[in-house]
Amino acid sequence: MMRHDPNAVNRSKQLDFLVILAGLLGVVLIWFYWPALSVMVKRWSTDPRYAHGYLVPVFALVVLWHRRDRLAASAPGSNWGGLGLVGIALALRMVGAYLYVGWLEAVSLLPALGGLCVLARGWPALRWAWPAIAFLVFMLPLPYRLEGALASPLQRVATKASTYALQTLGFPALAEGNVIHLEEVELGVVEACSGLSMLFTFFAMASGMVMVIRRPWIDKVVIVASAVPIALIVNTVRITVTGVVHESVGSDMANLIFHDLAGWLMMPMAIGLLWLELKMMSWLLIEPPPASTALNPLDLARAARDARDHRDPNDAKRQAGKQDASAALKGLLTNS
Repeated sequence: MMRHDPNAVNRSKQLDFLVILAGLLGVVLIWFYWPALSVMVKRWSTDPRYAHGYLVPVFALVVLWHRRDRLAASAPGSNWGGLGLVGIALALRMVGAYLYVGWLEAVSLLPALGGLCVLARGWPALRWAWPAIAFLVFMLPLPYRLEGALASPLQRVATKASTYALQTLGFPALAEGNVIHLEEVELGVVEACSGLSMLFTFFAMASGMVMVIRRPWIDKVVIVASAVPIALIVNTVRITVTGVVHESVGSDMANLIFHDLAGWLMMPMAIGLLWLELKMMSWLLIEPPPASTALNPLDLARAARDARDHRDPNDAKRQAGKQDASAALKGLLTNS
């Protein structure tokens, strides 16, 4: 007759209770964050710089699926510590609402999601889900002051780099502020042309890539860090090509390229540069072999000793016979 462990039954009941509690808290959090989520989605729809926001939650689910083996390997359990993370998230949400800081309201959603994971499956669930939760930061619009602080230097870099590129190609170009003076037209590098949208989008893509690929950590660091120069290069190419078309073909074609075609071609160009970067790293950097396949001198010596100790006795007789036959043959040749 089987006996039921009372402690196991109590743990199972507590686990079920915490899972149900996490589900109820999830519903409450959706209601609590609905205004912030609505503002966020509206920003995705109206601001081209954050049009990638729709794809961020989808890719976060891909990251969770990619790491599903880590969750399966952990023992099921719950932890009341998740309520602490949820409490911190709610406090941040209320502070953001009180101070009218929309970004703080939105970012407080991330610790709330982490708290739900801990409450439902314990801390191993948070270790499984934290990359996906952290990746959700790319769907949040940047604070207004940070946008302005980043856009201004990016405008200057884009203006100077594009002017230098046009001069190198033989076109008379002069930069004055954020305006490029050409022979036939003046190109204004406004805030929308600063490359901030490309920078933010490509940085999100590079960060997501390093979460799913299997490469050495140094490669992953280089991939994420290269998002900035690649975005700047692509934006510079966009402005430079627009200036060349303005001078060579006409303003109508240049406006078509700048506003329509270039917007679609910038991301494939950036992906191509990233692919080229990965190829160059694979040529220049040699990946060390896995530890399991590395040759250990001690293991080699031990294997040689074991082979010598377990040698077949008949091998020695055969070797002696070969030596005798060789000596006899040598004697016959000498006598002859």
